[in-house]
Order: sequence, then C-alpha cells, then structure tokens
Amino acid sequence: MTSAKPPIALTSGEPAGIGPELCLRLASEDVVVIGDRSLLAGAPHIEHVPLARPAVPGRLDPANARYVLAVLDRAIRGCMQGEYAAMVTAPVQKSVINDAGIAFTGHTEYLAERSGAAQVVMMLVGGGLRVALATTHLPLADVPRSITTAGLLGTLRVLDADLRRRFRIARPRVLVAGLNPHSGESGHLGREEIEVIAPAIAEAVRSGIDAKGPIPADTLFVPERVRQADAVLAMYHDQGLPVLKYASFGRGVNLTLGLPFIRTSVDHGTALDLAGTGRADSTSLAEALKLAIELASAA
Repeated sequence: MTSAKPPIALTSGEPAGIGPELCLRLASEDVVVIGDRSLLAGAPHIEHVPLARPAVPGRLDPANARYVLAVLDRAIRGCMQGEYAAMVTAPVQKSVINDAGIAFTGHTEYLAERSGAAQVVMMLVGGGLRVALATTHLPLADVPRSITTAGLLGTLRVLDADLRRRFRIARPRVLVAGLNPHSGESGHLGREEIEVIAPAIAEAVRSGIDAKGPIPADTLFVPERVRQADAVLAMYHDQGLPVLKYASFGRGVNLTLGLPFIRTSVDHGTALDLAGTGRADSTSLAEALKLAIELASAA
C-alpha cells in the first residue's frame, strides 16, 4: 500500500452484473477489492470471499445472494475495526437477494442495521448538487404516513452533522422540499407541510440548523436557489433524484450519512445486459472512489 492511511474497501457487488469488471478497472495499490478471486484476477489487492456457485455474466443466481451479503459484511467489519478507511460499493441486485428468501431493501438499510447506526440518510452527490432523502425505497402510496416530525428532525440532524464532519462545511444551509404540489397550497392540497414538515424545520432551526422550507419542489431546484444552499432534503426518492440524475447521470455518487464510517456507491444498477461485454461505463464508480478518498483524507 502506498498511502499512510488504511486502504479503501471496494465491494464487487452482484457477481453476474458489471460490478466485478468495473472494480478491476479501478483497482490500485490503495484499494482492496472484496469478492471471489475468480472474478477479480489481476487486482493488486483482493480480499477473497468465495462464491457459492460460479457466476455467469448477465444471469442472476439466488444461490449467490448470501455471497453478496458476505462481501458487504467483510467490508463493514473492516471499516468498523479501522482496517479500511472507507467502503465503496458496486451495485447489488435487490430482487435476487429477495428471491433467495432474504429480506433486503437496499445497501443503505443493510449497512445501518449491521453497523448499529441509529439513523442513516441517503444522499446523492453530483452535478453541483447534494440531494438527501427523507424516505428511500418505498411505494409512493406509503410515503405520506412514513414522514413524521420526529423522523424529519432526525434526518436534518444527521444531514447537518455529516455535512460538518465529512464535508467540513462550518454552517450547512439546507433547503427542505414540501411533499405536496405547491407545498400543500396552505392546506388545500394536503396538510403534511403544516402539520409535519414545518414543525420539524422549526425545531431544527431552534437547535442551530440552518434549514429553510417547506419549499415547493417544482421551484426548489431553480439554479439561483440551489446555488445558495449546501444540500437539499427531498421527501421521497423520485422527487429529488430525477433532478440530480439529469444533472449528473453516470457521474453521481450515492453517500450514506449517519454511519460510523464513510460509504459511497454508484448512482446506477447492475446493468445485467452489459455484464461481460466490456462496454460498461466506470465513471460513477470512479467518482464514488474519488469522493471516498477525499472524505477519508479529511477525516
């Protein structure tokens, strides 16, 4: 290893997807790639975790679901013990993990459970934006009842704390989106802004957090407004992320806030149709690795 700091752990993700080949492109002296050595031959440093069955590019196999989680567990353990300075994750396929009979909603929730984090926040970075989410992978019909004043306040506290700790922003400025069109139109289009979101913002402000809102989502992302903020808090996945991905698709980075270690990831999926073709774009994973190194260096 060439760095004085511990290396970065790079998890290779779904073995039938593009993760292993992208990891091979980005492997270096300061990166430990975690996965089966048969998928990662040529990487300078490999932490071997054995597959249950040989992987075929583009062909999902539930038998390897526990392997995918074992790769994550190895990286989590290494980060918790100080063996790794951060972890960067290639994409996994949630559906095949669930097909194997394992309840799994995503990296974010799994990392929180395994690390004992009280509350985590999913934030994507790219195109000059930082967009955090109040809710993550939920059916749209479940979003309103999943947003609570206490939950939003906790999210704002995690967001503010990690913008200070990880990004070294002395006083982060956060814009908070409303849930309903026109932020509820004074209650005529929904009362969540009045009864849930505004009280959370008010309490956050009283505790020293610079949060503003609720702001209608259709005007929150105008360039002049977001230039004056350090992050946006969207109420649900497809409220905030389409804007960010439009601005940065293929270059965006998924960052999990609130963990006891640094974790970044790509902004795309396993791309099974590209697996094994050599045509997959490694830019997002390269950006995730770059951001993890930057944050680890500042820690």
